[in-house]
Amino acid sequence: MDTICLQGRVLCSEDLSLVRALIAQHPGWHRTALSLRLCELWNWRNEAGRLKDMAARTLLLKLQARGLVQLPPPQRRTRRPCAQAPMIAQGELLSPWSAPIEESLASLRPLSLEPAHSLALRRRVGQLLAQHHYRGFNGAVGENVQYLARDRRGQELAVMVFGAAAWKVAVRDQFIGWSVTQRQARLGGVVNQQRFLILPWVRVPHLASHLLALAVRRLSADWQARYGHRVWLVETFVETERFAGTTYQAAGWLALGQTTGRTRQDRQRTLQSSRKAVWVYPLHRAFRQRLLDG
Repeated sequence: MDTICLQGRVLCSEDLSLVRALIAQHPGWHRTALSLRLCELWNWRNEAGRLKDMAARTLLLKLQARGLVQLPPPQRRTRRPCAQAPMIAQGELLSPWSAPIEESLASLRPLSLEPAHSLALRRRVGQLLAQHHYRGFNGAVGENVQYLARDRRGQELAVMVFGAAAWKVAVRDQFIGWSVTQRQARLGGVVNQQRFLILPWVRVPHLASHLLALAVRRLSADWQARYGHRVWLVETFVETERFAGTTYQAAGWLALGQTTGRTRQDRQRTLQSSRKAVWVYPLHRAFRQRLLDG
């Protein structure tokens, strides 16, 4: 076969033979075991030295979609195996509504924005989003950084989740100015704000834009500490039927336009979703150079 590029790797016929041999030699292995072993054989790691098993798993799925390999059937699960679920017990009350917080921003400062690295904090973030965010939350996939915001007294105010950027966004890609090859190689330098929730009992003017400012100041350093590489641009998609994007405008984000309305899983241009406004925030003055030249 000709070489193909998947997940940032160029695969030749020998690579494909290795994958097929791995599947044939271990018929009892599930897909996670295959992806982990493939990472070990290729020494496929991120900058922090962790195996890129999620990238390998996606690569295997793409090979199967092209008819080049036949993977074992997926294990039966109630949700995606890679999702870091909030672990909510049946009937558990996630977070009873607290007394309203209706103070000025100044009276609540200094605010803390704590990265949710521990299992307990990630569970708490997941619970709050699952109960109070209009889109719910089934856990974050792949590289991600989550925050829990508190006021000076330790009261919970908000949660944020930053994760993998969208694969293709026309207005974003035009704004960056990169080629398809550059995007495939350096998309990890862009992150997506996947969730932002001010808790419903918190009604504090200017809080949302203040928290956005706190987050973008530390996001790249937190990403490097966790995954061994920095990020240079953050994006988010705002449902215009629900929100005007005023918070992002107040925090200095740039409005680029709208999405096309196609979904992430759309391969035949038939699946449609509502159009969303695309907002971005550069995390470094030379963000284009970093994304174009590495």
